[in-house]
Amino acid sequence: MQQQTLILIDGSSYLYRAFHALPSLNNSQGMPTGAIYGIISMLKNLLRDYSVTHAAVVFDAKGKTFRNDLYSDYKANRPPMPAELVEQIEPVHQIIAALGFPILMETGVEADDVIGTLATQAKGMKSLIFTSDKDFTQLVNANISLIDTMKNITLDENGVIKKFGIPPNLIIDYLSLIGDSVDNIPGVKKVGPKTAVKWLQQYHNLDSIIENAEQIKGKVGENLRDALIHLPLTRKLLTIKCDVKLEKSPAQLTLNSPNNEKLYQFYTELEFKQWRTELSKAHPNLGQKEKPVRQYEIILTETAFNKYLHQLKTAELFAFDTETDGLNYLEAQLVGISFAIQAEKAVYIPLLHDYLGVPKQLNLDKVLESLKPILENPNQLKVGQNLKFDAHILANYGIQVQGMAFDTMLESYVYNSIATRHDLDSLALKYLQVKTISFTDVAGKGKKQLTFNQINLEQAAPYAAEDADVSLQLHQKLWPQLQTTKCREIFTELEMPLVPVLMRMERNGVKVDALQLNQHSKQLAQRLRILEQEIYTFAGCEFNVNSPKQLQDVLFNQLKLPVLKKTPKKEASTAVDVLEELALSYPLPKLILEYRSLSKLKSTYSDALPQQISPKTGRIHTSYQQAITATGRLSSTNPNLQNIPIRTAEGRKIRQAFIAPAGYRLLAADYSQIELRIMAYLSQDKKLISAFILGEDIHKTVASEVFATPLDEVTSEQRRDAKAVNFGLMYGMQAFGLSKQLGIKPSKAQDYIDSYFSRYPEVKNYLAQTRELAKKQGYVETLFGRRLYIPEINSRNYQKRQHSERTAINMPLQGSCADMLKRALLKIDAWIQKKSVPAKIILQVHDELVLEVAESQLDQVQKFVSEIMQEAALPVEVPVNIGIGDNWEQAH
Repeated sequence: MQQQTLILIDGSSYLYRAFHALPSLNNSQGMPTGAIYGIISMLKNLLRDYSVTHAAVVFDAKGKTFRNDLYSDYKANRPPMPAELVEQIEPVHQIIAALGFPILMETGVEADDVIGTLATQAKGMKSLIFTSDKDFTQLVNANISLIDTMKNITLDENGVIKKFGIPPNLIIDYLSLIGDSVDNIPGVKKVGPKTAVKWLQQYHNLDSIIENAEQIKGKVGENLRDALIHLPLTRKLLTIKCDVKLEKSPAQLTLNSPNNEKLYQFYTELEFKQWRTELSKAHPNLGQKEKPVRQYEIILTETAFNKYLHQLKTAELFAFDTETDGLNYLEAQLVGISFAIQAEKAVYIPLLHDYLGVPKQLNLDKVLESLKPILENPNQLKVGQNLKFDAHILANYGIQVQGMAFDTMLESYVYNSIATRHDLDSLALKYLQVKTISFTDVAGKGKKQLTFNQINLEQAAPYAAEDADVSLQLHQKLWPQLQTTKCREIFTELEMPLVPVLMRMERNGVKVDALQLNQHSKQLAQRLRILEQEIYTFAGCEFNVNSPKQLQDVLFNQLKLPVLKKTPKKEASTAVDVLEELALSYPLPKLILEYRSLSKLKSTYSDALPQQISPKTGRIHTSYQQAITATGRLSSTNPNLQNIPIRTAEGRKIRQAFIAPAGYRLLAADYSQIELRIMAYLSQDKKLISAFILGEDIHKTVASEVFATPLDEVTSEQRRDAKAVNFGLMYGMQAFGLSKQLGIKPSKAQDYIDSYFSRYPEVKNYLAQTRELAKKQGYVETLFGRRLYIPEINSRNYQKRQHSERTAINMPLQGSCADMLKRALLKIDAWIQKKSVPAKIILQVHDELVLEVAESQLDQVQKFVSEIMQEAALPVEVPVNIGIGDNWEQAH
């Protein structure tokens, strides 16, 4: 009969080791998970590598032990357990139990004593102790071995002798001689492992050493004699207690079956995606149990449609979703529409599926005619995921959706902008533990991917109905959580009302001169050819300028330029920041940077923009994304119109192609130095506020202060440096970053920063207070209550912590500015709609709004926009710069 094995895991030891060995991991909610991941990973590997029948994971219990009674200074030097680790203990215990391991904790003793008792009591069983603690070597015998999985070391009796030079029965004596500084247990002063082993080999045991103490010469002998008084106590403290009274015997510590439902839930909450996926593959129904059976219906008859139409008419709130044959909101056709009035029940109304053998569908025009009063009823509240897209599609058919009350994408985004991706599939998995049908599941991938009209109704209907159903369920989950925070107002008063405003901006589009862009493209191509020849001259050879590998060879192998940074593959980097630094001393990197800049400008804008002019409207229509940036800023996509350079002549030529139609002009309005003014308001720095009130050139004023130079003698270079300091501090920049930006030594940059803070002390206090507040509560807020969580603000990883601190400083400034722009957008749009003013909001770029205004209304619109933008910025006093021109560059 094969001997049974008892596996005993030193949980406390492994928990600490996992915490310190692994990088600082957090889930998207900011909860630390590194120690949990480490110890669970070890246990999962153990289950894979060993045939486990009997096991226990043993942890230290709270409170003092008998050793504290014996010696009051026992473990007195140990620091308290880090807060990040404390937070992980309870989840660790729960997951270990869910894996099936018995957990033991006994008050009054340590985990070592519980393990020692079980190992020695396990008669007829072989005991494997999983630990990294050398104290356990005193237990090793023919039936007890130690395993350190982190170092892949196994110690049996011969292993102990090989490692320490003495057998296990002398380990207690050995430990007594050298003491344990970690636990504050005194040994013999100046006696280390070598001397201890030498004495034990000579005198055979500690008692004999004590008896012969007078024979040991020198200082070490004196130290031994001085230690005689405490050596008996030391030995007692270091001896593992093997007679602890336990409720369970070794034979009763059987491994239980894993609770896969709980494990799936834990892995989902902690975002251990790989483990969750492994569980899902092994147990496909996990996370889906005890859920109501879905009732999804395909509506193909007028009778079924009229019956459901009656339910819709009486519903106070419902979710809906459109299915289309494309993602271009101006050109896509409506293929079908789904609705959900209550959770787990939904319908799909197919309208334009056109594959071979498709059943007869209801008439699109008649269906939309019947749905129009409901969809346009502002008193019937609508729920959806990315409702703006659905509203666009319906607008193409003459339906102006009203009552858009809850967009689940925005509910998630406002609740926690960085918690997760805000697409439907990610939200369903995170908040509902539901794995939704993905588009690729029904449409396929790559070149063979079908458009939705080509998808069989048996597959299309569950996918479409699920979208409406899950949107409704997400709202039911997220809305109560959102109401518990101040962010509720951000959602109801800012983000949701902004949806129809952005939709109007997107449909307005912007007029672009394609001929001018084409001409600019030719000029850029000519300039690039000239640059290419100059690059070849300096390089001494021809090569592919667009190839990082070839550029790397030219710069660092042929020209022997200094390597400033390496890639993860340990190769010399040719990244922009590297080239910028090299460009300060060498001509070729400077030419490369110019080439890259012009090449990107050409491909991204002058070549691409003419191709994106809508054949329907003759305009370019971007999409404004609300749920991308953490700070609340809008993002422009397809095409991105927010990154067109303004500081270079070539970039400004792109803006010149954005034009007003006949009878109209472009009006550009932006806040003046908005983030600096918010900094002044938040910090309440008297000097900074005074400079703004007096209308001074803030960068020149700061230069005068920092460089102790009369205001009228400040040079342009000093103003430039002061500007870098001003904006650098807003982004949490330290001396090293500032030194790189200004091309000066870090010590000089630190002098600038110190001088700045000595003259603007309230700014320094504000920055420090913001960092501390973020560390304490885990988030910061804008002036208007938008919240940004910063999960790694207390990370042990220096770089992550530094980045988080910079984010904590910048977010209230950039986020407040974003909120102000959105407030202004809402009010300007409302005024235009109410007064029927011949004007359109066509662009929003960072701190700037661009309107297309009839020439006859310019004075009126200019006055109103300026007043509204100033009002939207309150409580911060901010001047508004307004420019007018035939094109965007002139207006700005």
